[in-house]
Amino acid sequence: RRSRQRMLERLTMRKFAVTLTLIAFALVTFASTGVAGDHAYVGVKSCGMFHKKDETGHQLGKCTDGPHAQAYKTLGTEEAQAAATAAGLEGNPQELAECLSCHVTAAGVDEALLGKTLKEDGVGCESCHGPGKDYKKKSVMEDRDAAIAAGMIVPTEETCVACHNEKSPTFKGFDFEEYAAKVAHPNPAK
Repeated sequence: RRSRQRMLERLTMRKFAVTLTLIAFALVTFASTGVAGDHAYVGVKSCGMFHKKDETGHQLGKCTDGPHAQAYKTLGTEEAQAAATAAGLEGNPQELAECLSCHVTAAGVDEALLGKTLKEDGVGCESCHGPGKDYKKKSVMEDRDAAIAAGMIVPTEETCVACHNEKSPTFKGFDFEEYAAKVAHPNPAK
């Protein structure tokens, strides 16, 4: 009986050791591939420093004057409260994770990665283009492949439909080509 108990204890310790090893392997794998979301955000103002010149298309103004920048503010309206209630959500939409996930940049992200990201900026640059700390340098941005390797996202229809979909209580359909044209902010210098 005593030897059986020791055998069970050893088996339990082996399972524990294997489990810890697998967890450590997973963490190392996620960290090295970026899957764990290890890129940090810099915020709209930091992005805007490089994207506000008229000769490069004044992308900052096109974005801050557009509907995405107002996304957080819309959650403070009576219409947003009614939509949240109709969707079965209780509370202030400006505080509900279900709403914030598509109405602010980096909702639910570890605070250590947020930089100067503000909820009040709504859906900012990094919502569509990815956290910018690792690709914001001019030398990286000038090389598209290097920027992408450093975490920059070139938005596609899939990027947009992550939020513009049937899960939204106000969804009325989404034509990617139409809406992409409305929020386009190209750099004429390129």
